[in-house]
Amino acid sequence: MLLENLALRQQLAVLKHKHPKPKLSPLDKIFWVLARRFWSTWKQALIVVTPETVIRWHRAGFRLYWSLISRTRKRAGRNQLTKEIRDLIFGMVAENPTWGAPRIHGELLMLGFDLSERTISRWMKRAPRDPEPARRWLAFLHNHREAIAAMDFFTVPTVTFSLLYCFFVIHHDRRRILHFNVTCHPTSAWIVQQLREAFPYQSGPRFLVFDHD
Repeated sequence: MLLENLALRQQLAVLKHKHPKPKLSPLDKIFWVLARRFWSTWKQALIVVTPETVIRWHRAGFRLYWSLISRTRKRAGRNQLTKEIRDLIFGMVAENPTWGAPRIHGELLMLGFDLSERTISRWMKRAPRDPEPARRWLAFLHNHREAIAAMDFFTVPTVTFSLLYCFFVIHHDRRRILHFNVTCHPTSAWIVQQLREAFPYQSGPRFLVFDHD
């Protein structure tokens, strides 16, 4: 009740502005972004704007926050990637289609090339691909779909502009969700525990698919 009264008073103050169409200040927007986070029935008291507008404010604030953070960080200023290194990355991708950025990063370090894993991942996406392995992979997924499960992460921004890591496991055949969980700090031990909960009593699939991000 206290939150509802506060929300109604705040909106009435906005409606008293001189303009026929009230223009919300940054503080007004921050109020509703926080209300969305801590008040489950915030949509019922919202009359000045639509709920979609409040969600858009939250996303815009998230982008602005990380944009300011990235500007304040000092850039190391790495040298531009030479054609020799690019060709080496492309060659590793072509000859080892199952390798991800961490594996190629390690191989390049052993060869004396100090590149960030993020840079390697970016150039891997530009590597020319042979369509035949992709066709074989699609055929494998189709022929063994009943014995395949897949796992992955995706991130969700919070109202405080931090990130939550959402882990999920799905069955490939019918896209049925087998398990999911959320954490602020994923670790290898945490992931192992999630797999134990997803496949108890040795009920794991024959194939478990995951990417190399």
